[in-house]
Amino acid sequence: MSGPSFEPRILAILCNWCSYSAADAAGSARFEVPSNIRVLRVMCTGRVDPAFVLGAFSEGLDGAMVCGCHPGDCHYLSGNNKAVRRIHLLRRVLDQLGIEPERLRLEWVSASEAKRFAEVASEMVAAVRSMGPSPLRPEPLAPRSSGVSGAVQGLEA
Repeated sequence: MSGPSFEPRILAILCNWCSYSAADAAGSARFEVPSNIRVLRVMCTGRVDPAFVLGAFSEGLDGAMVCGCHPGDCHYLSGNNKAVRRIHLLRRVLDQLGIEPERLRLEWVSASEAKRFAEVASEMVAAVRSMGPSPLRPEPLAPRSSGVSGAVQGLEA
């Protein structure tokens, strides 16, 4: 499934004050942002519950990126410091689960860095695409055949 038809599904957890604004500005400026990215807005990266990330992977998503304010610019003072510690721990947990830690990325993107957000998102999609599907991603179901022709095809196998 990691051939040319594979398109990764990536969760982007974005800080409300900086990274979400950058993502919005990237769209308004018509920068190319991959459609593989699904956004979850949080008030602060320090509030990212590890269950969000682990849940995304358990649901079959191929990657996750957490983007927040630059260190020292957090609206909640130390939220991004908490995020650094949590992401470091989550990477270790992912490794123990047999998932490449590189599937989880932490980036600092301020509200004025719309172009940087688009670049980070594109880099993340390319990196995950090169890794292939997540080991937890469910295999697609085979199409069902119906009627007599389906029964005959089943016997031929």
